[in-house]
Amino acid sequence: MDIVFKKKKDALVNEVVAKSSDFEHSVEDFKAEIENCSLGQKFITISPECVRCNLCVEECPVNAIDNAKLTKPAKILENCVKCEICAQTCPVNAVKVIESTSDLDEDVTYKLNTMKVPHRTLRMEKICVDKDKCTSCGDCVKFCPTGAIKVPEGEKAVVDLDACIGCGACANVCGEDAVTVIRRMGNVFKTKDLVVDDDACVACGVCEENCPVDAIRLEDDKIIFSEDKCILCEVCSKKCPVSALKLERLPK
Repeated sequence: MDIVFKKKKDALVNEVVAKSSDFEHSVEDFKAEIENCSLGQKFITISPECVRCNLCVEECPVNAIDNAKLTKPAKILENCVKCEICAQTCPVNAVKVIESTSDLDEDVTYKLNTMKVPHRTLRMEKICVDKDKCTSCGDCVKFCPTGAIKVPEGEKAVVDLDACIGCGACANVCGEDAVTVIRRMGNVFKTKDLVVDDDACVACGVCEENCPVDAIRLEDDKIIFSEDKCILCEVCSKKCPVSALKLERLPK
């Protein structure tokens, strides 16, 4: 998905002026001057196609996703570090990684680009429906992404083992805990590299203080990086005051 839309520069200036009403001087006295610039950002969002499996919640290394429930999809929280593990994990591609760029010249041009993210393998190993607990409500049927679970009229839920992918949406939305799923997830794909510039590093310790998974530390003023712990998020590279840490996306 690629989206491009524009706004007149004068409209942006007017918005800035309108938001200046809390200044000590009057709005009439305030003049906004906006220089040409370019800004790039990345954000992660979950679309309404979420099947409520909560795999993203379980796999998030920093607890930055709010649980999906029967009445609402999962939600990315403010403490997201953009590691993209949730996007790799979602079995129905409902988690979107979006790059946003804003270029200010004569007009303001906004561009949104959905990034392609590899998906981990997901296998169902075992699924069971407890007939004594099942109430034949059909909630499991609503969210099964492959139509593998059905509730025939007058009967309990039944599962097509060949169609089931093991996402666990049925188990998560079942209010009676009648469905049990055992599944196997593949490894997370490495799509980025963290590059360390030892010459630029000033041993300030900001990276160590802010790493959400304790994957980086300073020893004798040198950066020690634990690749097995690193989730390739954007925290240390964004926080580093001298750009000694850079997160680079690997070529496809």
